[in-house]
Amino acid sequence: MNLLSMLKSNASAIGAILAAMAVVALFETVIPLHARERGHRAHVGPNLALTFLTFATNFVFNGALVLLLLWLAGRGFGLLRLAPLHPLAAGAIAVVALDFSFYVAHVAMHKVPAFWRVHRVHHSDPVVDVTTTIRQHPLEGVIRYAFLTAGACALGVGLGAFTVYRIWSALNALLEHANIRVPRRLDAALSLVTTWPNMHKIHHSRDVRETDSNYGNIFSWFDRLFGTYTPSWLGTTVTCGLDGFDEPSMQTTSGLLAMPFQDAKSREADGSKRRGATAPRTGAPESSDC
Repeated sequence: MNLLSMLKSNASAIGAILAAMAVVALFETVIPLHARERGHRAHVGPNLALTFLTFATNFVFNGALVLLLLWLAGRGFGLLRLAPLHPLAAGAIAVVALDFSFYVAHVAMHKVPAFWRVHRVHHSDPVVDVTTTIRQHPLEGVIRYAFLTAGACALGVGLGAFTVYRIWSALNALLEHANIRVPRRLDAALSLVTTWPNMHKIHHSRDVRETDSNYGNIFSWFDRLFGTYTPSWLGTTVTCGLDGFDEPSMQTTSGLLAMPFQDAKSREADGSKRRGATAPRTGAPESSDC
């Protein structure tokens, strides 16, 4: 793959993501989980601004990682290349392993204080919908790609499997943040394997017991395996956002970019929440804002 074809491929991927966002947004208007009030529109501008900033930074990170994977492939480096696996089997293992690397990165972003200061930009959105998906601080891309690069290079992931994972990951992320109503039985069945809207809404709860659960990206297996799973049906009525970061000035584009370097307005609230998590609730929630 030469540089020009790689640039075209990345540009096409961004175009596909934007088109998918538009489709999901349409579904949000037809079958919304929660009705949107007029004031909720305020988050769209800053969210889209961070989305396009993330596209720009990830364009560089993704391109660099693709070139590195091609270089390693030319030298036969990677654990997957040591075993006589069928290409399809190797690809499937690679996709699952890459998703596990995302799970590890996501847990780290909640447990490592410096990482959490960056990741809370994403969690501070009080209205979770498809525009929240790529509401990320540029520094979060550094963290995510560090973990992704370590996993992909150690395994010797092929370009095909890497492309499948990145596309699947992006599209599933749009869906899991969507403000759409999903029948409970369907949601329960699908969440046995994958991360779906209700399951991920729990992760955006203001209750730290729920925020520190349901970390999965594509597959829900890792949350179930490592005891970080909270039943998906609880996600229909959680209150989203992050205490201490609700002031309008903090929810602007400039405020979000500065957020990793600022303290919560409620001061000790944010730090104490990180330290004081206990078991997730199992009863019905009391209210809903997201």
